[in-house]
Amino acid sequence: MNSLIIINKAVLHILDFNSGVTVFSDEELTVENSVETFLLKHIEKSYYDQNLKLGTFYEDSVFKEKFNTYINEELNFVDFSRYIADVMYKAISKSDKLESTDLLVCDLTLDDERVLALFKCNNRIGFIHQVIQTDEGIKNDIINNFAIMPNLTQRIDEYAFISAISQTIKFVDKKSSVDGEEAHIIADYILECSFTASPKTTMETVNLIAKKVAENHGRNSVETVTKAKAFIAENTQVSEYLEPMNLGKKIFSDSPVMQEEYFSEIKNAGVADIIKIDRDFVLKKTKSHKIKTDTGIEINIPVDYFQNKDYVEFVNNPDGTLSINLKNIGKLINK
Repeated sequence: MNSLIIINKAVLHILDFNSGVTVFSDEELTVENSVETFLLKHIEKSYYDQNLKLGTFYEDSVFKEKFNTYINEELNFVDFSRYIADVMYKAISKSDKLESTDLLVCDLTLDDERVLALFKCNNRIGFIHQVIQTDEGIKNDIINNFAIMPNLTQRIDEYAFISAISQTIKFVDKKSSVDGEEAHIIADYILECSFTASPKTTMETVNLIAKKVAENHGRNSVETVTKAKAFIAENTQVSEYLEPMNLGKKIFSDSPVMQEEYFSEIKNAGVADIIKIDRDFVLKKTKSHKIKTDTGIEINIPVDYFQNKDYVEFVNNPDGTLSINLKNIGKLINK
């Protein structure tokens, strides 16, 4: 991480469906002090999220047209942001859940690249104090507030980053029901783009397919998934890109039949040929593997140990049950 982030412009629009008050700002935010801290924290946290899906504008995307008009300085920042807020408001107003939200639009420079960021900050319910003047004097009270923005330790629910040069899109959003149909407000209504699965979702899909193929052929699915994790971890040491097909060739190297089944399942699932992944995220997710038995026992084992029978060995018993032998243990530590 540790990106150089410069906030060139930012604006906040309020879409409050609880009170029925929608306020589109006529002026930009003053980006300093607590406002700058809030924005910088959420920009960095969101930009490197492995849940980000990759999007591609449709040819007739109105957003793309407006975006290019803005980039070419034929449309000012606030007016462009108000267009986005208006589209979002109309979409939410037709959904089955009138979710109040604050829309943040930011013009950024991220590692020398100009990027537009959209943050759909769905309001949370929280409690605040209120000072009331009564006939008897001051009364302090506790009330519900229906417009609490995410704090610095929370993630913003939905957001998008659009590159000004490459026009690439990275975003996270949730499914909604709009006009009785399932839709994504950011992808379908605002950006008007197609999208592929996020790196995190893709990795989960690849592991599930590997597990399924192993089980279909009577293989130990736990060993197969840990082999997949080990391959991903080793690959990440030399490249930020993962090719799921190469993973299948490696973990099913002794079975052409299983390889073909894996390739077919990968293709049917629509998994991309190449996935860009974050090294820190992958290493965190692949350093160990947790096993839970049907008897309720849980074991968390470093992935490297699965490949070494001096430490861990799986034994298929004649009665069809499975045993796990843990070896060369110096001492047990209670936790």
